[in-house]
Amino acid sequence: MSERQVLVIAAHPDDEVLGCGGTLALHTQRGDKVTILIAREGESPRYGESGVGQENHIRAAAKVLGVSDVRPLGLPDQRLDTMTLTDIITPLEEGVRDVNPNTVYCQYGGDVNRDHELLFKALLVATRPTEACVAEVLAFDTASSTEWAYPRSFSPDTWIDISATLSQKLEAMACYKSELRDYPHPRSLAELENRAKSWGNQCCMDAAEVFMTVRRLVRSI
Repeated sequence: MSERQVLVIAAHPDDEVLGCGGTLALHTQRGDKVTILIAREGESPRYGESGVGQENHIRAAAKVLGVSDVRPLGLPDQRLDTMTLTDIITPLEEGVRDVNPNTVYCQYGGDVNRDHELLFKALLVATRPTEACVAEVLAFDTASSTEWAYPRSFSPDTWIDISATLSQKLEAMACYKSELRDYPHPRSLAELENRAKSWGNQCCMDAAEVFMTVRRLVRSI
């Protein structure tokens, strides 16, 4: 199989692992080129100016998944609603045109997090069909955000078997020490394992990540 260009667009550090870490490990194992864009810096509102070293956590988690191209955009955390949508779209468009991805994984925008909602709206523009390289856009759920929304509108149509890479996903998430919580919180390692197994069991897999198709373009049969 030929190499694919894969782009992940996530709002905060750890969202990329929560939503599609096991899938990214599968991509890198098959030789695909994976790029991760992290929109928000994820530190200052919660951890003060000194932060907790999130950029180091991002790169450590990516290394576990086999990803070397990670691009923090540094947009202000929890303040996307103070920016114009155009200012959010522009760096995403630049990323799409630079990476030229076949597949884009993105954050589902219908959950409780306002940043996720606005980023999703921006990436719909950045990945519009005029960007001919993008063949499919798949939205992932985010533990402790998607399932807490109302109405609960995330309805997956794609299950990816991550039985072989679940351990890598959990190891990558463990790099985000500041974001982990104790069981039974959805961002605990035990619950993330349970979540993957529960999704997988729905389709007779040991473990899975699930996605909702935003757009798939088939230009020839």
